[in-house]
Amino acid sequence: MKLVVLSAGLSVPSSTRLLADRLTGAVGRHASVDVEVVELRDLAVEIAHHFTNGFPGRRLAAAQEAVAAADGLIVVTPVFSASYSGLFKSFFDVLDPDAVAGKPVLIAATGGSARHSLVLEHALRPLFSYLHAVVVPTAVYAASEDWGAQGLPERIERAAGELTALMTGLSAPSLAPQPAKAGQEAGFTVVPFAEQLAALAAR
Repeated sequence: MKLVVLSAGLSVPSSTRLLADRLTGAVGRHASVDVEVVELRDLAVEIAHHFTNGFPGRRLAAAQEAVAAADGLIVVTPVFSASYSGLFKSFFDVLDPDAVAGKPVLIAATGGSARHSLVLEHALRPLFSYLHAVVVPTAVYAASEDWGAQGLPERIERAAGELTALMTGLSAPSLAPQPAKAGQEAGFTVVPFAEQLAALAAR
């Protein structure tokens, strides 16, 4: 399975990238994944040029293709003005509207204060719902005081488990086209989202 990690951190080192790495490591403990990390700050100039000329540069095009080919995504943004960063939003503005449709996505954010944690539900979740992604139930927010404190590792593990379960379920052979049976049309065997979550909770 291919996991693409999008980090919108601007500084080096970046707490946003640190959270992205922690989440990626947790997913790797649940399943074998091929990971590709995309640092959006490295694409800032090409994203800006795309807005003005309509064409992606080489690195931006490669990132767009990686997202389209992914089995699942981890997306992490710093909080700016009580929302996701402009760079984060700009990347999805130049992405094909159907690139993340149906893909499992783990949303996460970092900020200086716990008061901004609702950005996950008020900004990120609506964005990916609009893009028709399958957003995992547990979102992860890390304020400055969360690093090294109790609670963050548990949220990371829970979110990673949910993402892995969705990635595994959506790529399982049971979702491949099945031969038509008597009185039925050929189609897909789909496991309802609620059943997948129930199975995950029972582990």
